Formats: sequence, structure tokens, C-alpha cells
Amino acid sequence: MKLNAREVTFQTLNYLVFTVFTVVCIYPFYYLLIVSLSDPQEASKGLVTFWPIELTFNNYAQILKIDGIGRAFFISGFRAIIGTVLTLLFTSMFAYGLTKQRTFGRKFMYRAVVISMYLNAGLIPWFITMKMLGLKDSFLLYILPGLIGPFFLILIKTYFEQISAAIEESALVDGAGYFTIFLKIIMPISTPIVAAVAVFSAVGHWNSWQDNFFLVSDRNLQTIQLVLLNFLRESETIAQQLAQNQNGLQELANANRTLTPFTIKTTITMVVSIPIICVYPWLQKYFVKGIMLGAVKG
Repeated sequence: MKLNAREVTFQTLNYLVFTVFTVVCIYPFYYLLIVSLSDPQEASKGLVTFWPIELTFNNYAQILKIDGIGRAFFISGFRAIIGTVLTLLFTSMFAYGLTKQRTFGRKFMYRAVVISMYLNAGLIPWFITMKMLGLKDSFLLYILPGLIGPFFLILIKTYFEQISAAIEESALVDGAGYFTIFLKIIMPISTPIVAAVAVFSAVGHWNSWQDNFFLVSDRNLQTIQLVLLNFLRESETIAQQLAQNQNGLQELANANRTLTPFTIKTTITMVVSIPIICVYPWLQKYFVKGIMLGAVKG
């Protein structure tokens, strides 16, 4: 089909806007990648270009030498997987009960959960509650508080409301129980919203650091974010102390408040971002579809 001049102009502007928007979104990640692959001396002189003069993986090798980083990676990954699976299971079961069952007080329970999303009391009540529940220095701290997510509940409940009741009634006539219907019929046909919630939940579990920072002192339970944060704080403290003990380096220490190479910091950012960057494209098509379907009624 031949386009007229007005349509060609409109299409050209569309591509131009989307191209600019894409570059703005991608550039920070590309810059982090390039700096993480650059030599520290080259980066410190501001010589980072579109592609490093000398490509090196030494920064990643330095990160992998950090004490406990392998264990921290495992804990973060285990937390993200187990936390996401349990969040999906419990939130979906709750949404199914509120949507398909005539449970007494279901409207009150739903409204209470939704209101809790708007009345976030803040860090101090959360800290006191977790400590009173005995979750300090416990792996359960990573799992229990996130079993029911209000935002996830709204998305899933909205999706479940669009599923025809005839499907459930047919399964009941065939002798299936409610739990069987939930697992073998409702969940399989809810793949888009399940994938969308899985992405949100996995990102939240992986990036969460407040519970680590305030309530986990056991190094064997620390996630990757806290281990890397401690590494940065300790290395900068040591570097500044060394600089203060050498003549002529005091001014350097004062001028450079952070003496850890910039390439190491960008490499740390890349290391904690890579798992999420790898997972998202895999679930992208379900993620977008789930958000659209979950937002139809809202």
C-alpha cells in the first residue's frame, strides 16, 4: 500500500521518537557494560569511549574474588525463585478464593488487603514487627512478608474475574475438586498474569536489600546486594585509612571521597543486574499481555 506524504511524515516521526526513546533507555546499561570492561586507569582518565581501548575482564575477576560472593549469589537466587513461587501460589489461591468462592467476609478481606497497600506505615513499624516475629537473622525473613502482595492480588483477582464460570462448573460436574480446578484449569489458562506477577515478584526479591541491611547480621544469610555493599564500604574505608597514613596523600583522600575504582562499582552494578536482564526477555511477551489483561477492569 502506497503511503501519502502525511502518512510518511507521521511514520518517520514515530520511528524518530521511538529511536530516541530506545537510545535513552539502553544507553545507561551500555555505559555500565563498557566501563565494566575497561581498564581502571583508562576509565579514571575519562577515556571511556563507545568501545574500550583495551577490553578486559579483570574487573569481573576481581568481583568474583570477594569473600562469600558465591554463597551470596546462591542465597539471592534461591530467595528469588522460592519467594516468587510461594508468592504466586499463595496470592493466586487467595485471589481464587475471593473471586470464585462465596466465602464469608471475602469483600472485607479484599478491601483490607488493598487498603494496606495505600497505608504503608514505613520502615520502623516493619522493623519492629519483623523483630517481634523472631525473623531476625532468619531466612524466613526473605519469604514470609511477601507471601501475599496487595498489588499482585489486585492483578490476579481482576484476571480471574474474566474467566467464565462455565469452565469451573463443567469441571465440578466431571467430579473435580476446587483445588484440582485451581491447579489444573485456572492456573494454566492464567499464564499471562502469572508471568507478569512472576517478573514483578522476582525483581522485587532479587533487588530487595532493606531486610538484609537492618535485620541480617549473619554473613551466611546475606544476599549479593549486601555482600557487595559491605565490600565497597570496607574497601573505601581501608583505602582512606592508608591514604591518611602516607605523606602527601591526605589531600588526595579528601578530594576523592571514594577511592574504589569506578570500574569496580559499575561491574558490581552489572553483576547484580545480569540475572534480571536475562530473565525479562524470556517472559516479556507474557508480561506485557498479563499487564494489559489485568488492567482491563481494575
